[in-house]
Amino acid sequence: MRYCPVNAVATSIVLIGMMGAGKSSVGTCLQRHTALALLDTDDIVASKFRLSIPEIFSKHGRAIIVTGGGIVLRHENLQILKRLGITVWLDGNEEALFERASRSGNRPLLQVKSPRRSFARMLQARQPLYGSVADVRVDTSMLTDEEVALAILSKLGRVGANPPPELPMPATA
Repeated sequence: MRYCPVNAVATSIVLIGMMGAGKSSVGTCLQRHTALALLDTDDIVASKFRLSIPEIFSKHGRAIIVTGGGIVLRHENLQILKRLGITVWLDGNEEALFERASRSGNRPLLQVKSPRRSFARMLQARQPLYGSVADVRVDTSMLTDEEVALAILSKLGRVGANPPPELPMPATA
């Protein structure tokens, strides 16, 4: 079952948050439920997809935009994020985020002598920035990617009347 389309007034859904928050996975779930294009900035950079923001939206229209965790570190990016659409902060407790970020072993920012301490410092520095730009915050600590996607759609008022029975809405998100 597909959920209600994004209303015409809103633009895109922009996912922000620390590494390990589930931005890429949740973006894929949201794409499945909304049929919006999925633009992952990490994938765009990796594939050297060199289009300007206007060209991307000209080609794809509204989209789910998955950002890198450090996008909030440049002040000019905060203004761009606000213009792109509804900004959703995928947050979580430090332990859950660190555990997820550490799973793959290929996070360059964690290839340091004390990865846990480095992660904690990054998280502490970035949390106020995520909070300053976010329109919506979802704690992903105890939720599956699918539950996070449904929580986002619910908070945005875009969930259809009959969500799939095998995917119950969490009581709190």
